Order: sequence, then structure tokens, then C-alpha cells
Amino acid sequence: MTEFLHLIPVTEAIHLINQISPVVGTEFVPLTAAYGRVLAEDVRADNDIPGFDRSIKDGFAVNSADTVRASEAAPIPLTRVGKVAMGRGGVGISIRSGECAYIPTGGLLPEGADAVVMLEYCQDLGTAVLVGRQVSPGENIIRADEDYARGEGVLAAGKLLNVQDIGVLAAIGVSRVAVRKRPVIGIIPTGVELVPLDQIPAAGEVHDVNSYLCGAFVEERGGIPRYYDIVRDNPEDLAALLSSALDECDAFLISGGSSKDDRDIVADVIGSLGEVLAHGIALAPGKPTIIGKIGRAPVIGIPGHPASTRVVLAVLAGPLLQSLTGCTSRREAKQKAVLIQSISSEQGREEYVRVKLLGDEAVPLFGKSGLLNTVVQSDGFIRIPQGCEGLEAGCEVDVTLW
Repeated sequence: MTEFLHLIPVTEAIHLINQISPVVGTEFVPLTAAYGRVLAEDVRADNDIPGFDRSIKDGFAVNSADTVRASEAAPIPLTRVGKVAMGRGGVGISIRSGECAYIPTGGLLPEGADAVVMLEYCQDLGTAVLVGRQVSPGENIIRADEDYARGEGVLAAGKLLNVQDIGVLAAIGVSRVAVRKRPVIGIIPTGVELVPLDQIPAAGEVHDVNSYLCGAFVEERGGIPRYYDIVRDNPEDLAALLSSALDECDAFLISGGSSKDDRDIVADVIGSLGEVLAHGIALAPGKPTIIGKIGRAPVIGIPGHPASTRVVLAVLAGPLLQSLTGCTSRREAKQKAVLIQSISSEQGREEYVRVKLLGDEAVPLFGKSGLLNTVVQSDGFIRIPQGCEGLEAGCEVDVTLW
């Protein structure tokens, strides 16, 4: 058994992952299936949006010059010439100086009008309207190209489509969207001590936890997990599985077998089929992590302890999924908090400490990497930079939320 000869910094590990992770292909999906997908092409407006001058208030369409010096105490009378109907029924109405027309929210602004006086500032007398407020040109209206002009960029490729994005795509008439295919990530657990969930572990055995941690993370980040059976620390079996799965997967997460024990076979198998780019990251927990490549497929070998797995997923598998999907807009959710207990740190590695948030305070949850309770109880983690001796109680920290 040999110690790790060279630990690379986390930034270098992420750079390696980005270098070896090709963006997956493109497919078209209906707008109803586009939420949460990554946009593959820039989207531009084919026409002016909304396409006509429209009111954003219920009120009366006016020529703003006719309302100069109008006030509640001295309202100005205007002749009412009609009512703007919604849709095509609103086309054809026009007003002249001294006239006005009732207009609902969203109605087409009549020709000759350049503003809308809100209903609450008007007194409708039937054939005349008393206007009790002065308005400026453009007040309470949206111009035909004010939202988006023809040819203007609406959304950029790489955008993770959210609720608002779906709405704007509908507004410009996009019914099918070019999005990145969801990358298929092979999830391979290794270890003679692992048993499937439908078996009761005997002494020395544990349930396979990491397959499901990894799979759920992949789904959260826009990928498709492909689960494989447990490999029993046999290098020939792992090599055969990886070779056969290359046509099915865009990348692999291999759990366990990444340390330097005699049973830890992952690095040797990756090297025999492809290339090991890093074995050992200056990361705690997660030091034994492997980064490699087999054919076009990136491979991350993840330590077997679940708490380590969760950190490695957040720190390294997150960038892997982001690169594969071509996503440029995902940001980790963070929250400022005050650390209530000092934390010492081992220099030479970035350390990721799980914390629980109590209001605006962050409570460190110390625990061994093989335990799940601190992961479940935590709301996220704080990062202690490499070379830092720790953090003092009372300092403000950024909590990266799970």
C-alpha cells in the first residue's frame, strides 16, 4: 500500500474535468417539456413584442398634451368617443385632440393617443370624461417593440431554462426548443462489503448507499443516471463492465475502490482502458478521488464513504454535469451566516465542513466521513481554503446550500 504521491488543488481538478467533458448533443423538445433543460441555441425575437402599442392599466386613452395642468381640483373634460375592445375588435379606433376612449389593460392603443390615464383618476359622465390627473407621453403604455424588438436576443445558449424563460419563449411564439440532450451517467458501485437494498446486511456488510446518492445528484443536475450492479473488487469484472457500457454512457461515477489499499482497483482499471489524469485531490473529505478518461467518457472515482461522496459530488461532479450539458447559468445557492464555533483545519487541503443553519448562524456538524447523520442534518457546507489554519467563531461565512 502506497501513499498518494501528488495531490492536485481543487481548482486544477475542476479544470481537468472541464477539459475532458465534451458537451452532449442537441434535441428538440416541446415547450411543455423544456423547463429545467439547457438551451442549445440562441433565441431571438422573430417579431416585435408585444407587436402593438398597448395599455398596461384600465383607464382612458388620451393625447397627453390634452391633460396638461389637469388635477383632482381642476379636472379637464374630454369627449368620450368609444371603447377599445380586446383582440381584433380594438383595431380601427382613433382619437383626436380633446377626445378620449376607454381602454382595458392589454388593449390596443388607439391612433392619436400616446398615454393612458388610470380609471381612478377619471370621472366617466357618459359622453364626456373628467380627467383629474396629468399624464406624460408613454405613461401606462408599452410600445410595440418595448419588450423585445425584431431580431433582438431573448435567451442565450447555455441558459438553464426557468419558469420565466418558458413564459418569454411562449410570448415570442416558440413551440419547440433546441436543448442539450441530458447526459447519461453510468453509476458503478464497487466493494465486496456492499449488498443490494433488498438484502439484509450481514456482519461486515452495508447497503449500497452511494449509487443512490450519485443517481439522485445526477438527476438534480440535469443528467440521466444509469445504474449498474455492484462490482466485487475484481479488476477484470470492472474492466469488462466499463468496456461494455461505453456505448451507453457519456461519463461514469465509480464509487469506492479509489484509495491505495490492495482491493482498490479503480485507478488501475481506468489506466488500463484509458488514462488516469489525477489520483488524489487536496480536498477533505475526498482526498482519494480519481479523475480519468476512457475513450470520450470522463470518469470520476469517488471515495466510498457517503459523507465524502456527497462533498465530491458537489465540488467535482457538479462541474462535470455542467460541462457535459453546456450549462452556463447555473449558480450554487449560497447564504451568508455567522459561524458560532471555531473550526481548525489541516493545512495543505481545502476542507469542506458541513453546517446546519439556525437563522443567520452556521453550526458546524463534525463527524467521520463514514457517517450519514451529519449529511442529513446539514443544510450545506462552508469551504476552508487550502493553506488556511481554520475559521474563528463570529466570522461571516458563505454557506453553499445542498
